Amino acid sequence: MKTAEYALYKGENLLDIGTLDELQKKYKVKRETLYFYQSPAHRKRERKGNFRVLVKID
Repeated sequence: MKTAEYALYKGENLLDIGTLDELQKKYKVKRETLYFYQSPAHRKRERKGNFRVLVKID
């Protein structure tokens, strides 16, 4: 089974690509925080357009 990869963006800038475990260790955030970066609620809270977004790469 292949582990899914994700792209982490800050605004329109690509920060990193990796698995959830790799991103969690590198940016010192909880897995729940990474999942929250994907949620519509997160996008609603951030109004400046300079927020982190996690996108699953298929």
